[in-house]
Amino acid sequence: MFDGDKGVGKCGTADGYYCGGGYVDRMYFEFAPTKLAGKYVLDATFRAHETWSFNCDPHTVDLVRTDNISEGTRWPGPQQLDLMGDRSVAAGRGNLCSPDQPDAWIEFNDNPDESNENLKNTVRSFADGKMSRLTLMLRAHDEGDPRAWKRFDDSAELQVVFAYKPGVPTSVGVIPGSGTTGYCYKSSSDPLMVTRKDPMVQARVQTLVEAHKGDEEGSLQAEYVVERGDDADWHQVWTGHMPDTGWHPDETLEKMRTSDRADNGLYRYKARTQSHWSYAGKSGDLWSSYSPWCYFKIDSTAPKAPRITAGSPYTECTANVCEGHGSPGIAGTFTFQPNTADIDASEHTGITAYQYKLLSTSAKQISGTTKAQVKDVVPPLSGTQVLSVRAKDVYNRWGTPAEFVFKVTPAQAETGRWHFDGVPGSGTLTAKDTATVGTRHDATLKGQSPGWSSRARRGEADYSLRLNDYSTDPAQRTGYADTSAPAVNTRDSFTVAAWVQLTDASANRVVLSAPGSNNSAFALYYSAASRKWVFNRTDNDSAGPAFIRSVADQANPSLNVWTHVAGVFKTEGDDNKPDADPGNDTIQLFINGQPQGKPLQLSKVASSYTPWAATGGLQFGRALSGGTYGEHHVGLLDEAAVWQRALDPGEIVAEATASQDNVPANELVARWDATSAKAGEVPESSAYPLPSMKLAPAGTTVNEDDNALFLDGTAQYATSTGPAVDETGSFTVSASVRLDSKALAAKPVGYQAQIAAQAMGGESSWALWVIKPAADTYQWKFTRTAVDSVGKVTQSAEVPAADFAETNTWVQLTGVFDAQEPWEWTDPSDGTNTETRYGKIHLYVGEYDQASDAATFTAPQQGSGELSLGRGTAGGSTGHYLPGGVQELRIWTGAMNFDQIRTQVLGISDSI
Repeated sequence: MFDGDKGVGKCGTADGYYCGGGYVDRMYFEFAPTKLAGKYVLDATFRAHETWSFNCDPHTVDLVRTDNISEGTRWPGPQQLDLMGDRSVAAGRGNLCSPDQPDAWIEFNDNPDESNENLKNTVRSFADGKMSRLTLMLRAHDEGDPRAWKRFDDSAELQVVFAYKPGVPTSVGVIPGSGTTGYCYKSSSDPLMVTRKDPMVQARVQTLVEAHKGDEEGSLQAEYVVERGDDADWHQVWTGHMPDTGWHPDETLEKMRTSDRADNGLYRYKARTQSHWSYAGKSGDLWSSYSPWCYFKIDSTAPKAPRITAGSPYTECTANVCEGHGSPGIAGTFTFQPNTADIDASEHTGITAYQYKLLSTSAKQISGTTKAQVKDVVPPLSGTQVLSVRAKDVYNRWGTPAEFVFKVTPAQAETGRWHFDGVPGSGTLTAKDTATVGTRHDATLKGQSPGWSSRARRGEADYSLRLNDYSTDPAQRTGYADTSAPAVNTRDSFTVAAWVQLTDASANRVVLSAPGSNNSAFALYYSAASRKWVFNRTDNDSAGPAFIRSVADQANPSLNVWTHVAGVFKTEGDDNKPDADPGNDTIQLFINGQPQGKPLQLSKVASSYTPWAATGGLQFGRALSGGTYGEHHVGLLDEAAVWQRALDPGEIVAEATASQDNVPANELVARWDATSAKAGEVPESSAYPLPSMKLAPAGTTVNEDDNALFLDGTAQYATSTGPAVDETGSFTVSASVRLDSKALAAKPVGYQAQIAAQAMGGESSWALWVIKPAADTYQWKFTRTAVDSVGKVTQSAEVPAADFAETNTWVQLTGVFDAQEPWEWTDPSDGTNTETRYGKIHLYVGEYDQASDAATFTAPQQGSGELSLGRGTAGGSTGHYLPGGVQELRIWTGAMNFDQIRTQVLGISDSI
């Protein structure tokens, strides 16, 4: 329960800031919340090492919280905010005093007899993420008295006694029968059917933040609540907790059987984590939020868990053996039969249907049979998979689910991958093929001035292929790269994918293609005619082929943003088994991991279609048509890959995360930093071509002392032109903001101010907000909004902060849209049919994820036009002015996780 952190000191005098010798009027120590994430502060002590005092008599030293410091800070220093404590001390004069006064550590800790000392509560707010940095100042209480002057080392310690904050438990569910797996059905109209009157509930206790992965942390219990809702309004009927006595560390799965419940009763269950602490003769408890409700119904006569047996190719895992078979996309055969308890003495059973699904796929149903065999269970990914099956009887009752656990062998990896990691100016003209399957096919840069760029999808220290954006003359735009031999057999199933940044949309722009003698067997490209991304195949390699196109759902893709494009050619049937009939061949385009339309059956579009194999090398940035190469790409290409198989949609989603070592990569694509403001604007300092933020109206300026844009909340703002990212894919936005309490207090209850936003007609595609729900109460939130062709809102999502916002201090707000994050959608019309969908938003206050189960967003919405600080657009009007300051706005392609927020946004290193 004890932790410490180091602070870096800066010394202040009327002449400036320095560290080292000289008389010190003021000294500043700045702390990052490195080790305080997820901790509840019980006590805090600040320690500084005094090395010299003007005389032997004690004089009072104040410890004061101030605004943050920076390279631009000048005397008299940042604003002083609150007294943390004071000490009357003298140390460091050695034998000049009697008795000796050696160097000494001076400790500041709240004195209970002095109500104005506030160190513990301030550090607690700091740990809660309500401020991004904690700056403490040491000063003489009487700065006009030279006898009070002292000298301290330029380091200090902040020692904290803490308890682990509890997190919402995971693995929350009900075990319906005598099995071991818990289920959580989230619809009261489709509850989990439980055939025992005393079902078991489970929850895995969690700390809010896992400080050291794998370590046992916290003193935790799981608390369970069950309510009943069929006999009256929902009311509590049972509670429990585990362990019964004592405490367990995080990640412990706690299970407990309820007392008997009423047969045919409808119930719901939730759980939360309790964290216990004791310190200095006191003890207390902290509770997490509750998990979402899990609905279940007790029906002892409902169908029991059905029997499941496997055919080819998968086998059931046992306690000791779990062998992999098949691969992602390969269908398995399974047979379902009634539980023996549901068969009477005459061998009769009332089972009429089965519903089955993998835990990561949508549910399917087979009806009209007591015994059923299905051949369409298709695992989307490798590794351990769980098939869940439940039976329905003649009374239309779904029963308890059964589970079948099996393992899927990893699919064949890509047969070609090109990172395009040549260094600009190196003279390198080869892009290495880094795949490990099959023959390597390095690509060679050719044509007019192809090269490399430091603007690349995987972030800092990565590079990409730069093509043809040096000139506006079409005759000069001939740069490309190619392999010397085919990298993929286009007659058989294949997948191609790449990250692309389009700079010029005035003509067709090819990403990848595979040529024959006259034409390309396929092309993945931007079509200027349709203003959409396209994946096509030609019916043959003749002089006048038919083009068969799978076209993107959305037109007018944004320029100068990173987009993931992929094309899948599939010769197998729905069960992914070999199919020699070309009439079943299909193609499909994917954008940012999402399928565009349905798979297109080639023979239905062109009866002349015949699958044919390209004979030329893979082309990056151009295509062959009518015997002539052209349609050269203008912009950047990165992370291209090919597979000699049709990837499953789930694998396409995984590829679109641009993961490195199982961590999604990101790239900073926009940064406006008020520190560099000049002449009425804030320059954009990333490597990407985005304009400066213009300050408006005239007279709006940057505060040089704070290096921040301070806005009056009435008319002042800053604006640029976006978008900075492809908002149909994943992205991250972050702003450093400070609320003006006085200006906000004058605003009416219900006032909403936008901190940063991307416009989209009369709404904002995304926005960071502060709202005023009540007097002197403020709350952060992050939103996403989608509109139709006439500007009507069709979908929206928001994540509000869990705690109220602090005013008059700098806070780092980060909004994340993860286009590849899965969630389970339930059909509201019947509460039974489910499917996996993708897209969730997150808000981080400091390093804390303000999680919300409801924050799902699936619309492929793209904003454009005004990208602003301090105002925004919503409800058809522009306004929502911010009363406060903004230091910086940064935008990344890619969805950041908790660790990336800490290191890349907040600059926190666990080694500090």
